[in-house]
Amino acid sequence: MSQLVTHICKRTVVSTKPVQPGKYYQLSVLDQVMEQNHIRIVYYYGYRAAMEAGETIKKLRESLAEMLTWFPMATGRLQRNVKGDWMIKCNDAGVRMIEARAKGSVEEWLRSVDGEKELELVHWEDINYHKPYFWSPFYVQVTEFEQGGLAIGLSCTHFLVDLTCATMFIKAWADTTLTGDMLTPPVFHELPPRRPGNMSPAHKPYTDLINHYKSCVDQSNPATDKKYATIALSFTDTMVQACIDMAQAQGASPSPFEALAGLFWVSLSNLKRAGHGLIDMSIGLDMRKVLGLDKGFFGNCMVYNKVHANPVPFKDNKLSGAAKAIGEVVAKMDNEGIMDLIEWLELNNNRSYPMNGCDLNCVSLEGLDPYSACFEQVFEPVRVSYYIEPVYGVGQVLILPSAPGEGPLSRVVLITLLEDDLNKVYGDKDIQQFSPSILMGMESSQH
Repeated sequence: MSQLVTHICKRTVVSTKPVQPGKYYQLSVLDQVMEQNHIRIVYYYGYRAAMEAGETIKKLRESLAEMLTWFPMATGRLQRNVKGDWMIKCNDAGVRMIEARAKGSVEEWLRSVDGEKELELVHWEDINYHKPYFWSPFYVQVTEFEQGGLAIGLSCTHFLVDLTCATMFIKAWADTTLTGDMLTPPVFHELPPRRPGNMSPAHKPYTDLINHYKSCVDQSNPATDKKYATIALSFTDTMVQACIDMAQAQGASPSPFEALAGLFWVSLSNLKRAGHGLIDMSIGLDMRKVLGLDKGFFGNCMVYNKVHANPVPFKDNKLSGAAKAIGEVVAKMDNEGIMDLIEWLELNNNRSYPMNGCDLNCVSLEGLDPYSACFEQVFEPVRVSYYIEPVYGVGQVLILPSAPGEGPLSRVVLITLLEDDLNKVYGDKDIQQFSPSILMGMESSQH
């Protein structure tokens, strides 16, 4: 850890109401496949609170305890059920909270932060399989900046939640702090069964999606000794519209995610294959809406699928071909196709998969609204960063909406690649034609 961030203490925060004894949370098959991953989020707030040092943290600690009464699985601990599968025993073991202090102000920090430095603001400890009853699935870190501002970090195992849930968790904490009420309480239930009459007699399982998960089972865990780095790029409304226009094929207009994912797919392919075809890529999509789930559903709904590009058409416009291929896969991931996968996973029960293996992974975070998490009146986050770890293979691209007021099409793209690749991709002509600004990494203060 650098000398800029100092941990003051680590506490255990329990809910203000005891958890009812004998309560358990069973993990779904979409939870189980993510056992090998964890997620981290950092929220930055630029206000200068009119409180003495530590008063803000004390207030947040108290509101966290109130909020946790709605999240018994967050305060619980991993335990094996009679089948040997992991589940959560809901109890009052609590969430770990790290209180920290950083030198300077949030504004100064954001002018020079990189991925490695940013992770000092969000503590994480890997699963302790030997003593799971001691290990907390959720960690929060609150860092006060000496000259103004605050950073709130959340880390948790992907085994229990996805980034949508983690964002919901922070939002619930913010609402509890601000008003004492939670606007969208979490909903805990099993994944839905297949809709009655939804499968036609001639239905054929979505084998491409199932085969992608099968291939992940066959992969051994890739080596993690390589050095990765992360940058965050800001694409304005105008830039994204230009990318969409360039990615259009035969009248079809791609979504912002499809256009930007296609852009980075083409750029990395040029780097890795010198223009000779596209590299392997998988996309990750939130399936709550497809499965008809309430937006408050608390559990994993992120599903990954491989994109197969057809290299014959679109030779003169690789971007349009890449975006079209992505759009076709998105369209195929409908309710029947996702239910095919869930039913196959339930029958095979392989549990743990290296879902972010050797492919390039592009994850859509289009449905997230992190900037609505206001812990104080009129003070929304000035920036939010997301991570899915560990990163393997080629790397990872996360695409999410920009802050409100920057235009409906504006997006932030978080790119984690091997250090050597990162510099080359940012300088690639396909990326630079849109002139995105650097929010984090690569000497962002100079841009």
